[in-house]
Amino acid sequence: MRKIIVDGDACPAVIKQEIVDIAGNYDIPVVFVVSISHDIWPAGAEVVRVDNLPEAVDMAVANRVSGGDIVVTQDYGLAALVLAKGARCLSPRGLVYTEENIDGLLFRRHLSAVQRRSGRARIKGPRAFSKADCRNFSHKLRQLIEIGY
Repeated sequence: MRKIIVDGDACPAVIKQEIVDIAGNYDIPVVFVVSISHDIWPAGAEVVRVDNLPEAVDMAVANRVSGGDIVVTQDYGLAALVLAKGARCLSPRGLVYTEENIDGLLFRRHLSAVQRRSGRARIKGPRAFSKADCRNFSHKLRQLIEIGY
């Protein structure tokens, strides 16, 4: 049975609720994987808590995913791992990770890290999460569920 697995540590609360609501409409189980430092109790979903160690959530997600599952994460490395296992993957803003775009995303992440370490990059956080991001995510999640994108 396919499921939706969420890297819950960095997922906005509004998206967590969207996932539970949409999955409920399709009778798809939802699993949130979070570190012990995050306190979430979403009704209608399983919550798996892992140690508060670097990459612990990512490894727990990667170990639980199977082909046909949908994973929600903003971590490109985790996205690459789950794509290799035959799962579908999207970000909380609705970016669908694919075999065609994941290498470029990983490469840009690497270049950004090199620039930050060299002191040449100005570090800015992500733009504020918007209602349009939420609508885009909802649309893309439904697409993945209904047509496999």
